Amino acid sequence: MPLEDRDVARRRGQQDSSATSFKGTGDTLQQDVPAADGSTVEGMAEGEELRPSLGHGDVTSGPGADAQGALQRAGSEEALMAELSERVQRVVRSSSWWERHGVDICILACSLLVLPAGFLCLRSAHAVPFLVGVLTLGVGHHTLAVKGSHLASHNALTESKSWGKVWAVFFIELCSAFTAEQATYNHVKLHHGYTNVIGLGDSSTWKLPFLNRYVYMFIAPLAVPIITPLVALDLLRNVELRAALRTVVCMVLGLSCHYWLLRHVSGFQSPWSALLCMLLTRSLLAHPYIHVNIFQHIGLPMFAADRKPKRIQQMSLGVLNLPRNVLLDWSFGHSLISCHVEHHLFPSLSDNMCLKIKPIVSQYLKEKRLPYNEDTYASRLRLFLQRYEELMVHAPPITELVGIQ
Repeated sequence: MPLEDRDVARRRGQQDSSATSFKGTGDTLQQDVPAADGSTVEGMAEGEELRPSLGHGDVTSGPGADAQGALQRAGSEEALMAELSERVQRVVRSSSWWERHGVDICILACSLLVLPAGFLCLRSAHAVPFLVGVLTLGVGHHTLAVKGSHLASHNALTESKSWGKVWAVFFIELCSAFTAEQATYNHVKLHHGYTNVIGLGDSSTWKLPFLNRYVYMFIAPLAVPIITPLVALDLLRNVELRAALRTVVCMVLGLSCHYWLLRHVSGFQSPWSALLCMLLTRSLLAHPYIHVNIFQHIGLPMFAADRKPKRIQQMSLGVLNLPRNVLLDWSFGHSLISCHVEHHLFPSLSDNMCLKIKPIVSQYLKEKRLPYNEDTYASRLRLFLQRYEELMVHAPPITELVGIQ
């Protein structure tokens, strides 16, 4: 979304808010939140459920008391975030460079170093080595394009901002065939700044309501390698000419190198067979990529731009963790899979650090009686297949947090 469209989107979020019918403040609004066992638990939006750290003293009724209570709640919620941040910072300060950055850099380096072996395996006429080559290139590509791009967009690979920009261009533009400026703006500024806020960071860019559930969930992901550079070219209208030219050069260079290596190293005789192999390897993990991006936000509480809760509650309510998975943890990173709540609370931390602070964050949120959403991949897949029209076609209802707004 270009910068000039932010106000338009915000107004659209407010219009959606006014068009949604709310329950009275005397009612209890319930939101189904997935539990760790795959079932759902009803998260109450009453003040005592969402304000666990506040006292239970007598409150005088009336507008003045409501305003005073709102200020007290805001201060309490900011204090909760400050306390959690201090606990996390103590862990970060006591961690070595290897824990903060080294582990993830090593994973990315290994993925880059095994690519030549993958291209060589594709030379084989036997099925097993050929499939090993496809798997190697597919996992390697997604590790660089998804994990690398995600960490680079948050400058989580290095302490240096200058090197952070270099890594962003390498992973986002050269490896992913996308534009670094727009990827960073849409993901960091909008999605993280306005998580689950209607019209701004509500993950609606992942919705294609004209597709039915089975096409979207199982067939459309195969087109991700084709759609990604086309979307990037369209977004270049919103960046400076110098950045746009750099992006085009990097995208063409990355795609051309992939094609050239398949023709001259892997030995593909036909241009179409090489292009088909490119599509196969670049879409190998496209299904979980699409699924993860919708599973962890859509279907959770949504907010209006002028009525969203404080940060700690916004992230605990609107973000969900999936279980550990060896393949996805390696290819996408912990911050996109099992530590997504932690990542949204502390987005500048690397995948390994998100995994390290996970026990602290989960214990703290549960201690303060704040939601800590977890669910299995299979459970979310069933949910989206059963409620596809509601979740992916119709506009989501805005959650009214009684006593918070």
